[in-house]
Amino acid sequence: MNVLAVGCHPDDLEIGCGGTLALYAKQGHNVFMCHVANGDKGHAVIMPEELGKMRTFEAEASGAILGAKNVFNINVPDLYVNSHDEKQVNDVVEIIREVRPDIIITHSPDDYMRDHVETSLLVFNASFSSSIPHYDTKSKPFSLIAPLYYMDTLAGVGFLPEEYTDITDTIETKLEALDKHESQIKWMKVHDGIDFLDFVRTVSKFRGLQSNVKYAEGFRLCKGWPRLVTKRLLP
Repeated sequence: MNVLAVGCHPDDLEIGCGGTLALYAKQGHNVFMCHVANGDKGHAVIMPEELGKMRTFEAEASGAILGAKNVFNINVPDLYVNSHDEKQVNDVVEIIREVRPDIIITHSPDDYMRDHVETSLLVFNASFSSSIPHYDTKSKPFSLIAPLYYMDTLAGVGFLPEEYTDITDTIETKLEALDKHESQIKWMKVHDGIDFLDFVRTVSKFRGLQSNVKYAEGFRLCKGWPRLVTKRLLP
């Protein structure tokens, strides 16, 4: 299968579905990652232009650990993700048509900040538009409106999973990949006193408790025609 995961900021996919992406890669599937925003405002000391470049490099290093074949960067400045911006929709359509995914993973529409919610809506819009023959981009239309799965919200707040993946065998890979986002991990520890690697491990352990394994990630399927499926697509 071709698996496309679209997150907002460069570390969001590692947090929400990194263990699952690593599982897909281990099973021989083609994994593609994309971040819509460049993360340029995720630090109070490092200036946006420099930080945006740093976070792109961090995302590529992280993606390599997870086994991604490519890490796309739409390069929208933080706080400017907009599901009604036709250029942003077009950019995501182009990636979908290039990857031709059998499944797409993205943010829940109920996540904790506007950029995440707009990314969710952006992917929802683009995944439909990618199938329309007269919606013009460089790539040919992709007839499948891919099943869309929402990954966990930050800290799991307000999100009750409907499906789980057992990431016990890939939890360390998930955390190793997340640790490549050094600008964020160090900043949160110094500025906010948060050990974010422990934070993410704890959420994975909690989802594991819910699903009777050591570590897990939770997902919900977008219930809209024609995205419903009769088979399990998660690993």
